[in-house]
This record gives sequence, C-alpha cells and structure tokens, in this order.
Amino acid sequence: MHHVEQTSLIERPASVVWGRVVTEEGINDELAPILRMTMPRGLRDATIDTVDVGVPLGRSWILLGRVLPVDYDDLQLAELEPGRRFLERSRTLTFSVWQHERIVEPEGEGACRVTDRLGFELKRGVAWIPGMARLASAVVGFLFRHRHRRLQRFHG
Repeated sequence: MHHVEQTSLIERPASVVWGRVVTEEGINDELAPILRMTMPRGLRDATIDTVDVGVPLGRSWILLGRVLPVDYDDLQLAELEPGRRFLERSRTLTFSVWQHERIVEPEGEGACRVTDRLGFELKRGVAWIPGMARLASAVVGFLFRHRHRRLQRFHG
C-alpha cells in the first residue's frame, strides 16, 4: 500500500475545526476550486458524525473544476470517534483500496492539530503503467497539502 501523510496546526479549537471538516460544505471548501465531491442522495445534509459506520454509504462523484466527473468514491466509514477521528475505507474508480484517516486533536489553548493519513492501492488496470504509483502519490500529496492550506485559510 502507498502512503501519504499531511499534518497542520490550526489556530482554532478542535471542536470548531471538527464541526466544519465533517460537513459537505467543509469538505468541498477544502477541495475548491480544484475538485468538488458530491454526496450520495441519502447523505445530503448529513455529517460524518451522523452516518452509519461499517456499511456502504453510496457513491460520491469527484468532479474536476467542480463539473467534470473524473473519479468516484464508494463511501464507507470504517471507524469513528466523534469529535476527534474518522477512518474511511472505500473503493474508487482509480484505487482498489482508498483509506483516509483524519484526526483532529487539541494542541495547546485554542488550537488543534489536523492529521490526514492516506493509504491506497491502484487498480490493476492502471497499476501496471510505469511510474503510476509515484504519480498517484504525488497527486494525493498535492491535493492534501492544498486541503490543509484551505483549512488554515478558512480558520485563519
């Protein structure tokens, strides 16, 4: 499995940051303007804190430039510690395994540390292409550095 990790210090309380990062609005603000992620019909207006753990949640489309479908994510939340941590284990068009763990921990007074740990395996149809794993790691790393910059800017 390939791994990428990104950690940032956010100058807001963990409860405030968590309250945003588990919402559709918060997720899409982090992805903007590069991508947008749709939510399955049954999850609109839901948050990560309110969905079922361990069951398929539906298909989410990943839209480049907020309009062009480039991937999908068959969402499934594997673990949840409300207010602190979630672990998503899903399949996408590109990855046979997509694992995203996000941890929001208090860091001193009025601040928190946000850590994203990503693990993924490319599907066979693309894994054989020379350099594809390195490219996927670079793209995932770029996207999560972007997400953390957006998160810091929103809470800054």
